[in-house]
Amino acid sequence: MISRKVMSVRARVLTALVAAASLALAACGGDSGDDGGSGGKTELKLYNDKGAWSPFFEDLGKLSKEQIGIGMTPVGYTDEPTYSAFIKASFRTNDKPDLFTWSTGGRLQEIVEAGQVAETTDLWKEAVAAGDLSKELEETYTYDGKQYCVPLNISYWVMFYNKKVYDEAGLKPPSTWAELMSNADALKAKGVTPFYQTSVLFSFVWFQQLLIGTDPDLYNKLATGEAKYTDPGVVAVMERWKQMIDGGYFSDAGSKEDPAVQLKSGKTAMGIFGTWFNTSMTQQGLKPGTDYGMFAIPNVDPAQSKVTMAFESGPLCSLAKAPDTKASTDYMKWWVQQPAQDKWANSRGDVSANPKVAIPDPGLSAIAKSAGGGEYTLANRYFEAAPAPVLTAALDAFGAFMVDPGSYRKQLENIQKAADDYWKGR
Repeated sequence: MISRKVMSVRARVLTALVAAASLALAACGGDSGDDGGSGGKTELKLYNDKGAWSPFFEDLGKLSKEQIGIGMTPVGYTDEPTYSAFIKASFRTNDKPDLFTWSTGGRLQEIVEAGQVAETTDLWKEAVAAGDLSKELEETYTYDGKQYCVPLNISYWVMFYNKKVYDEAGLKPPSTWAELMSNADALKAKGVTPFYQTSVLFSFVWFQQLLIGTDPDLYNKLATGEAKYTDPGVVAVMERWKQMIDGGYFSDAGSKEDPAVQLKSGKTAMGIFGTWFNTSMTQQGLKPGTDYGMFAIPNVDPAQSKVTMAFESGPLCSLAKAPDTKASTDYMKWWVQQPAQDKWANSRGDVSANPKVAIPDPGLSAIAKSAGGGEYTLANRYFEAAPAPVLTAALDAFGAFMVDPGSYRKQLENIQKAADDYWKGR
């Protein structure tokens, strides 16, 4: 759980980090590639908050060098607050990153409104016309009728499960919420914790899932300020979540053990993650389809016509005042095309924003085809859907709720106060 006192301390630390990052950028940020005497860069640096993905980025850098004559070197961070401070510091210096990763939703809107990020409207038009990006995904990258950045990745949020644990209990992936809970009861009876949850960063996951599975319209209205966190429908979701915690359906939310390790050991049977979690599972030496599987999470309310599935898409961006605008734009154009996306998605074991990319993993392929083909209603992940100040309050509140489930009304009031402050005057 992140307390408000800690958040205050973090804010002071980040102020210092911003100053330090400005000096660091001045020292090294602007010399990110030799122009080979041609006036255009042939080597770009991609700053990112996904340090664990450095080997995959490096492979893409080699491929781009071969195919378009522009290489890419990743500069990866593993601490998101430090990374955010570093990028924001670059806005105020003459030494800019060539490319950088960010998140959609309120955080991207913030830097778009500040005029810091390059528009990519023409790039999107070309990519959609060529079938490299979908019109449906375009909305996620649109502000005031214009597009910004391109998809770094796309992931659908599904339930990962330990197949061996399921098989030993004689269970099959559920098609209804009642079947899911029946499976959970059977697992509990065998001494297996049914579901993974955490109070750190991803504390929103079960709130998100229970709400989109109960009332997706209410979920969307929370994101736009048209509904309140104290509304009866939201309170009912928290009460259901509390009943599940009280019933012993979840792992220890404060555990620092890697969730992939928990699922591998069979200590925990299931966990809700983006399809990017496939990489974590394979890195544990697990085989998809044999050791583990994934399924779309049934709606809590069976009256809904379609299953509502959360999805996320992280952007790859270039600054409005990039060191070499043409080189950065050319790289993003190449990035969304099939040769790059074949390598990028399949090396990580995830889906791609490019509909042309074939996915060899049958389970993953089925999820991607169903989601991309309109079988599910897609809901923007809470982390991107909630305005940044509301998200900060919510992550804190959901973490506190897991420690003290009886405090759910107080926590909803805390989030709503942040929402009132944000929406006031907008």
